[in-house]
Amino acid sequence: MIQNVGNHLRRGLASVFSSRTSRKSALRAENTMAEGEGYRNPTEVQMSQLVLPCHTNQRGELSVGQLLKWIDATACLSAERHAGCPCVTASMDDIYFEHTISVGQVVNIKAKVNRAFNSSMEVGIHVASEDLCSENQWNVCKALATFVAHRELSKVKLKQTMPQTEEEKTEHSVAAERRRMRLVYADTIKDLLANCVIQDDLESRDCSHMVPAEKTRVESVELVLPPHANHQGNTFGGQIMAWMENVATIAASRLCRAHPTLKAIEMFHFRGPSQVGDRLVFKAIVNNAFKHSMEVGVCVEAYRQEAETHRRHINSAFMTFVVLDADDQPQMLPWIRPQPGDGERRYREASARKKIRLDRKYIVSCKQAEMPLSVPWDPSNQVCLSYNNVSSLKMLVAKDNWVLSSEINQVRLYTLEEDKFLSFHMEMLVHVDAAQAFLLLSDLRRRPEWDKHYRSAELVQQVDEDDAIYHVISPPLGSDPKPQDFVILASRRKPCDNGDPYVIALRSVTLPTHRETPEYRRRETLCSGFCFWREGDQLTKVSYYNQATTGLLNYVTTNVTGLSSEFYTTFKACSPLVGVESKHTTKPKIRRRKDLLPAARFGLHCLREALQLRTPFQP
Repeated sequence: MIQNVGNHLRRGLASVFSSRTSRKSALRAENTMAEGEGYRNPTEVQMSQLVLPCHTNQRGELSVGQLLKWIDATACLSAERHAGCPCVTASMDDIYFEHTISVGQVVNIKAKVNRAFNSSMEVGIHVASEDLCSENQWNVCKALATFVAHRELSKVKLKQTMPQTEEEKTEHSVAAERRRMRLVYADTIKDLLANCVIQDDLESRDCSHMVPAEKTRVESVELVLPPHANHQGNTFGGQIMAWMENVATIAASRLCRAHPTLKAIEMFHFRGPSQVGDRLVFKAIVNNAFKHSMEVGVCVEAYRQEAETHRRHINSAFMTFVVLDADDQPQMLPWIRPQPGDGERRYREASARKKIRLDRKYIVSCKQAEMPLSVPWDPSNQVCLSYNNVSSLKMLVAKDNWVLSSEINQVRLYTLEEDKFLSFHMEMLVHVDAAQAFLLLSDLRRRPEWDKHYRSAELVQQVDEDDAIYHVISPPLGSDPKPQDFVILASRRKPCDNGDPYVIALRSVTLPTHRETPEYRRRETLCSGFCFWREGDQLTKVSYYNQATTGLLNYVTTNVTGLSSEFYTTFKACSPLVGVESKHTTKPKIRRRKDLLPAARFGLHCLREALQLRTPFQP
C-alpha cells in the first residue's frame, strides 16, 4: 500500500509543482505591480544630493553632520506630507554607517512614514550612495526617526497609515514594538547600571600611555539663526545633530591625534525645542576608549539671554569613532584616564552602553537566518530579545504568500515556504473575548492542560509584566527515547491600536541555570506563538504560528500533508481552556485517498526541499 501511494505521489509530482509554481508566479507578479511603478507610498519623499567639496571633512569624505541634516530634512518632509502640518524631530534611533561617501558621488535618500500613532509617527529612512561614472551603488545606512506633529503650539491627532505591500505591512506591525522599545530605553540603561557590576580594567592598564580625559574636552556655542530653523522658528533637528557631530569629532581627534571616522550614533532624543535667537552650548568629551573604538559623549544646553543662569537640556548623545588606516582597517587607540567622580561614572557607563549596543546590533540588526536559534539571555539584552521575539512573530504574520493547505472542522492550516524555512499557521474562531483568551493562553504553565506536546512547563523567571522564561518538558519524539526540553522566552503584548492583535511570542534562549543535561534532548525554537484578533462581540480569531528551521520534520510533514490530523486536534483542544463550547464536536473525518494526494504531494515537495532539519516540533 505504501508503494502504491508512493507511485501516486511520483506521478502527480510534476503537475502539482507546476500548479504551485504558477500560483507563486502570479502572487509575485501581483506584488511587483503593487511595489513597482503602479504603486508608490503616498508619504514617500526622495532627495538626491551631489557631494561637493564644501560638504566634506578633512578626509575628503561627506561629513556625517551634513548627511544628518539631509536625512532629517527628508524625513521631516515625509512626516509633514502625512500630517498635513509642521512636524518636529522627537528622536532618531541608532544609526550604523556602513560606507563612506566621496566627493562627486550622489547621495540618494528615501523616507516614508511606517506608522502613525496619536500625535507621533515613525519615519523609515534609507540612504545609498551612487557613483555616476561607474553606476555602482552602495548602502550607506538605515535610520528610523520619530516626528511629532504640531499646529499652533498644540499636538495633532494623526490619521492612520494604510499599508499596502508586504514590506509596508511588516514595518507597520513592527513599528509598535520599536516604539515600546524607545519608551523603555532610558529605564533599561538605568536598571542595568544599577543592578549589574560593570567590569573595567583601569588598574591593569599602563598609566604611562594613558591620555587624560580632560584633554579631550570640547565646548562650543552656536547662535541659532533663521537659516538654522524651520518654518515655525524651531531649530532643525538635523542642524543640532550636525553641530553635535562636529564637537564630537574634535574631542575624538584630541585623543587619537588623527582624523577619526564616525561609525555609529546612539539614539538621539530631543528633550525640548529651541528657537531662533537661542544660544546652544555643546559639550563633548571622550568617555572611554576601547581597543579599536572610542565613545564620545555630547550634551546640548540652550539659553536665551546671556544673563540667564538656568540652561535648558536639549539633547544628549553618544557617538562611536574609529581611526582607519590606508586599508580602511581600524587602528589601535590610546587608553583614556577618566577624571575621578563623574569621569569614572561615565567611563563605566560607556562600557555598559557598548555591551548593550553590541547586543542590540547583533539581535536586532542581524538577519534572522544568520542568528543562532538560542541566544544567551541576561539583563543587558532582555529588552532587545523581547523586541526581537515579538517583531519576528509579527513579521511572520505580515507575510502575504501564505497558502491554505487544508481545513478540518473550521480549523484552517496554512503553510509558507521561504528560503530555508517552512512555516505553518493554524487559525479558528472562538466565542470568547480576545483579552480573555490572551490572558489564559499567555501562561505557559496551563498549556499542558490541552497540549500533549507539553508534559510540563515551569516558570523559571518572571522578567517583567510582559516577559517570562519557562523550562518546558516535552515527550520523546520518534525513535529518540529521551524527553525533549526547551528554555523559552514568552513575550506578550496587548494591542497598540485598533486592528492590532494580542500577541504571545515564543523563542528559545540560553540560561546558565538551565544548561543542557543528559536527561533530556535539548531542542530550540526560533519563532512561534499566538495572535488574537477581535472579530466582534465575544468573537475572536485565534492563530498559532510556527517557523521550522533549516528544513522540515517528518512529524510536521505528516500533518501538513494531511496524513495526520494531530495538529488540528491539538489546536482545537485549547478551546475549552478559554471557555468555548464548540458546536462542532464530531471527530475529524478520515479523508479518502484521492482527497489526500494533493496535500501529500505538497508535503513531499517540502520534504525534498529541506531534509536536514535538526529540530523537532517546536512549542
